Parts: sequence; structure tokens; C-alpha cells
Amino acid sequence: MSNTDLSRFISLILRHKPQTVGIKLDEHGWAKVDELIAGIQKTRSINMEILEEIVRTDNKQRYSFNDDKTLIRANQGHSIPVDAELEEKLPPDILWHGTGEKYVSSIDKQGLIPKSRLYVHLSKDKETALTVGKRHGKPVIYKVNAAEMAKDGIKFYLSVNGVWLVKRVSVKYLEKQG
Repeated sequence: MSNTDLSRFISLILRHKPQTVGIKLDEHGWAKVDELIAGIQKTRSINMEILEEIVRTDNKQRYSFNDDKTLIRANQGHSIPVDAELEEKLPPDILWHGTGEKYVSSIDKQGLIPKSRLYVHLSKDKETALTVGKRHGKPVIYKVNAAEMAKDGIKFYLSVNGVWLVKRVSVKYLEKQG
């Protein structure tokens, strides 16, 4: 199994289904590294060296270790309720959201909602949003008036890997890009 496939499996475990390998996450989304490795080893080959390489080389910086590398967690993207200890931050004036064409009619009606996740994910630049959008088919980019949202009292959080998170984005703050 490639490290990419293993990383996807770890993402499934740490964001959505820790029970897949028989582990539990604490209230902040942390898993014990030794339990994670033991759980994955039941069906796949992994050790601490491989896990460290996956965390170090993940281009989206999905995971974090604690200081002594005894705990690991996903930085964001959870569908299970965890308090990822996100820091509330004032966003830049404009943020971006990339999606697939198939979601446009829904977004144009109800805005951006987290669906199965805890937060809507926003990008700091249009290029990143385009990359995200391409994962969902023909990409569509929305410009998000984050300054106006913040002025209206909506809270923004910045994950440790640079993704902006918000509970939802009303249609009035969205502008579809051509």
C-alpha cells in the first residue's frame, strides 16, 4: 500500500471513523500514536517511521503530532464532534471557496454549509480554491466577503495548516466567479 493510500486511510480514521481500527479520539481529536499504529497494523503495514513520513510530507498538512509524538490528530475536516482547539482569528477581507459545478444550484440557494463536516473550509487565495474545486469535477470558485461577515459578528477560525473555517456562509456574502 502506498503512503498516499495509507494517508487517506489515516484521514478516514482521524476525521470520521476511529472505530475502523478500534481506537477512540479524545475530546480534542487526539489519538494515541501507539494505538493508531497497532490498529492499522491489523490490516496494513505501518510503523512510526512511516507515520512520521506521512505527517511530514503531506502536502495539505492534514495531521499534527503533540510535542513528544505520543498523540496525533487531524487538523480539520472532522465529521465527528471534536474540539480541535481552533484559534478564533480575524480573516482577510476576501476568502475563496472552490467546489464542483454540480453543487452550484444548492450553494446559490442556501449558501455554503458544512454538510457532513463541522465547518465550511475556505482558502486564502483563488488558486488553492481552484485546486480544491477540481477535486469535485468542473471547478466553480466563489469569492467570500469575509470582512463583511466578520463585521456582522461571524466567527472565523484558522486551522494550523492555513485553512479558514466558519460554521456557514450565507448567500449574501458570496460572489460566483466567472
